[in-house]
Amino acid sequence: MIDSKTALTGTQKVAVVLMTMDQQRASEVMKQFSEAEAADIIAEIVQLRRVDAAVMDSAVAEFHDLTTVGGRNPRGGHAVAIGLLEKSFGAERAAGVMSRVATSMAGKAFEFLDTVDATQVLALLDGELPQTIALVLAHLRPEQASVILSGLEGPIRTDVAQCIASTGTATPEAVRVVTDILKKRIGAVAASRDSAAVVGGVQPLVEIINRADVNTERALLEALDERDPALAEEVRSRMLTFADIVKLENRDVQLVLRGIDAAVLAVAMKGSTELVVDIIQRNLSERNRDILNDEVTGLGPVRVSQVEEARATIVRSIRDLAAQGAITVQRADEDDFIV
Repeated sequence: MIDSKTALTGTQKVAVVLMTMDQQRASEVMKQFSEAEAADIIAEIVQLRRVDAAVMDSAVAEFHDLTTVGGRNPRGGHAVAIGLLEKSFGAERAAGVMSRVATSMAGKAFEFLDTVDATQVLALLDGELPQTIALVLAHLRPEQASVILSGLEGPIRTDVAQCIASTGTATPEAVRVVTDILKKRIGAVAASRDSAAVVGGVQPLVEIINRADVNTERALLEALDERDPALAEEVRSRMLTFADIVKLENRDVQLVLRGIDAAVLAVAMKGSTELVVDIIQRNLSERNRDILNDEVTGLGPVRVSQVEEARATIVRSIRDLAAQGAITVQRADEDDFIV
């Protein structure tokens, strides 16, 4: 509860004032803000929940030109936030704004684990249910979560992967319980803040697997094939592959190839389609193209595992450049870009 000893930020004051108004009037005010501003305000409403009457009166006094309607009800929370957004922007846009708010807030819930070594996180999670482990991994950075997922035993790893893909949302209370337990285990004393969380779904699992090593990726997908073939197929369909290089702009292909050794590239191209080979050849300088052709000509039979590893090297390069904003990758089944 926010009391009179707490100094409110400007955004929090706006949130408090809107919480004192009925949703119809508050939605009219909210429409005057941009979606980015609305997202900041909604994030505060979700977290404030209850506000001391003195604080409420003080905030309202500062915004004396705003007229309140009906009885004051200094309550926030998820339901209030959703209702206010829907009245302000409509259900569809409200869902988008709330999703962005929840995503940004979710990242804060487990940020105390960002600097914790993956092996230590594995120890912290030892003995926990797959659902709990999935909740944690879905909040971590994909590259960190990937290392942790790789370190789990085979059956548990598959259970966790399935939970990540099938879980929709987690309540602030569930997130708080898990974070409090983990903080106690590592001796942290910081209190956990409420955090509306969007976790799970197939895409977070894809992001984690995309950053795993080839052996972990293969083993996990094979295990999912046995347990849930439809899920395994959906994961595969969303994963970035070597063949996706054809979806890049020529300039982006050139950036990717710039850091790849010709010998690795030659192995990765083994058995590739003509389209993939053509895209690569066209985006190399004449000198580098000659070097690559020499490598390809001298290449004998190559193990499948070697080809997969070489392709994984190039995929990692694509992902890294995309994460840096240097290139864009467009999914075949999406209109949006991953930057």
